[in-house]
Parts: sequence; C-alpha cells; structure tokens
Amino acid sequence: MPRLVGIDIPENKRIVVALTYIYGVGPATSRNILEKCNIDVSRKARELNDGELAALKKEIETNYDVEGDKRREVQGNIKTKMDIGCYQGLRHRKGLPVHGQRTHTNARTRKGKGKTIANKKKAVK
Repeated sequence: MPRLVGIDIPENKRIVVALTYIYGVGPATSRNILEKCNIDVSRKARELNDGELAALKKEIETNYDVEGDKRREVQGNIKTKMDIGCYQGLRHRKGLPVHGQRTHTNARTRKGKGKTIANKKKAVK
C-alpha cells in the first residue's frame, strides 16, 4: 500500500481518488497535484513507481498544508471564532449546527441523543 505524508492510500483506487484520503486534499487539489507531476489521473495507485511516488510526496509537502498542519489550522480558526464570540463561535460552543441548518427536527448528529421525558402524562383526578 503506497504511503504519502504519513497516510496509507488505497492501492486499488485511481490515484486521483486515492489522494483525497489525505486530509486537506480534495478532488480539485488532487487533479492539480497530478497535473504538476505529469501523472495520468486514470492510473491506479498500485501502478505508480517509486519515482512518481517521490514526486507526489515532494509536491504535497512543499506546496500544500495537509494532515496535522491543516487540522491545527482549522481548529485554531474555530477557537478564534469562539473567543471573539461571533455567531458561528456561539454555535460551535453550544454544539449546534453552524451553517444555518434547521434544528427543530433533525440535527441529531450535532445535538446528540434525543432527550425525551418519560411518564410525562397529566394525572387525571
């Protein structure tokens, strides 16, 4: 299994898709990297030789923020928003959706397990 910037990329997928397993590399960035390294996007990851893997590694490390650096940057941005108290920061602090999604129903992933109250019927006298 080829290894780039500390991540094992799947060898049975096309290289354009396999590069997206690296945090911070999406489909468009993946295509740009392959274009700069002169590698065909339709080739599988296992078909690359050591020279091509070294070229990919060098290109990613020198020109892109990926993995730990990118995660640190994103977490720093979220922390800054929480510190200055902007709307998105407050939503992060409360654990609610940040980008304007509906919360009356849905949003269970962000809000957590449902809070139902058992035996809430009114007593009849």
